[in-house]
Formats: sequence, C-alpha cells, structure tokens
Amino acid sequence: MKKVLIAIDYNPTTEKVVEKGYELAKTLNAQVCLLHVISNLQYYGIQYPSFMGYDAMNVTFDPKFQDEMKKVAKDFLDTAQKHLNDNTVTSHISEGDTADEILNYAKEWGASLIVMGTHSHSTFEKLLIGTVASSVLEHTEIPVYMVPIKKD
Repeated sequence: MKKVLIAIDYNPTTEKVVEKGYELAKTLNAQVCLLHVISNLQYYGIQYPSFMGYDAMNVTFDPKFQDEMKKVAKDFLDTAQKHLNDNTVTSHISEGDTADEILNYAKEWGASLIVMGTHSHSTFEKLLIGTVASSVLEHTEIPVYMVPIKKD
C-alpha cells in the first residue's frame, strides 16, 4: 500500500475519518491525499461548530455562488491538511457525483486504498437514496477502509 486516498465531506465527523485514515497511512508508510467532492452545494451553508480548526461559514447558501463555494471547499481542505501538520499530504477537489468522483480520482491518482466514513443513516434513508459508502464498495476495484461514524 503506497497511496492512501482519504475521502472527506463537510461534516464535523470528518475529523475522525482524517485522523484514522492518516494514522493507517503512516503505519503503511504511504502517501496521503485528502479528497473532497463538491456534489451538493447546499451543505456548505450548514452552520456546524468549529472542527479541526475550521470555522463553519456564516453564509446563506445561494446556488449562484458556485465559484465562492469552490473557494470554501479549498479552504476546508487546506485547513484539514494543516490539521495533520504534515507537508507531504496533498489534496484534490472534484465535482460531480460523490461516489463516482471518489472512484475516478482514486484510479487516476493510483490509490492503493480508499478511506472513508460511514455515516449513520436510517434504514429508510438507505433504501431511498443509498449511501456513498455502499456505492463506492459496490463499484470499486481498490480496497476500502471504512471508519464507522455514529451519531451521538
């Protein structure tokens, strides 16, 4: 395992995914890349508390601000990189369907392992919309390390 791709979303639980994925990558002496996929811009306007040193935005969502949201996503990734305090960690932003973009970039980058979190969704939500994690698992050719995330 030489390259570990850590897929992160804009959610406070991301901190656990980043830390567990980074810890595993360092154990494997692997390169690390943080990947964030911009798929649904409305999430960037959610008022979360500060996490990993990143202060949540105080902006009301407006679809016309796609370029601004890209800047916010870049700032989010930059902050996550700084949180790890390792200048060898790289990052990448993709746009599109989250599962597809994770799989596409993992292949493009030559990832040996994909790390991602499993959010607690109700059975009804999973039935209606599925989950990114299950979609990635269903279509991947690359091993996936899942970090369980439970609602408190």
